[in-house]
Order: sequence, then C-alpha cells, then structure tokens
Amino acid sequence: MDAGALAGCLRDKSVLITGSTGFLGKLFVEKILRVQPAVKKIYLLVRTSHGASAEQRVMSEVTGEAVFDIQREKYGPVGFQNFIKEKVVPIDGDIMHDNLGLDSAQV
Repeated sequence: MDAGALAGCLRDKSVLITGSTGFLGKLFVEKILRVQPAVKKIYLLVRTSHGASAEQRVMSEVTGEAVFDIQREKYGPVGFQNFIKEKVVPIDGDIMHDNLGLDSAQV
C-alpha cells in the first residue's frame, strides 16, 4: 500500500494513539496531521504526570515540539492552535489500568 492510499484511509476517521509523548509517538501524530489534515480526531491517551494534566503534557511534550514547526509555519501561530484544538483530543488515562484507566462514562 502506498503512502497516498494510507493517508486516504485516515480521511474522516478517528484514531486512538498511546505513547504520543514518546519520540515515535509525536512523529506519528505530526505525520498524520501533515499528510491527512482531514482526519476527524486524534485521541491521545496520556498519563497525568508530576501534576501536569494530559492536555498540558500534549501541549508541551507533543504539539509544542520542533517536529510541528512545519505545521506552525503553514497555519500561523493562532491557526495552528485552532487546528490542534479541532483535531487532537488529550485523554487522561494509563494503559497499565483496566479500561485504560478511564471511567465507564469515557469508555
């Protein structure tokens, strides 16, 4: 399957990603948003760590990284933040817990 066909598969789809604060995870998130900006939503399962919420960690450890500079240049600072808020949904959870640490209303 070529990259164009793969990107087409993600159009209007929602994706759940674990490990997005890691090296490969943030590259994966950036790549999806760059090659298929019509992805519906990207849900990022992130642990709360040292008092930082999942949303704070995504902003600092994922979308705040230099790998997103191309996106920031493309959309501009405000447009980039709006694009991220529209597409990326941080979820506070942990793969080590049952139901990913989510309560029944979130599952």
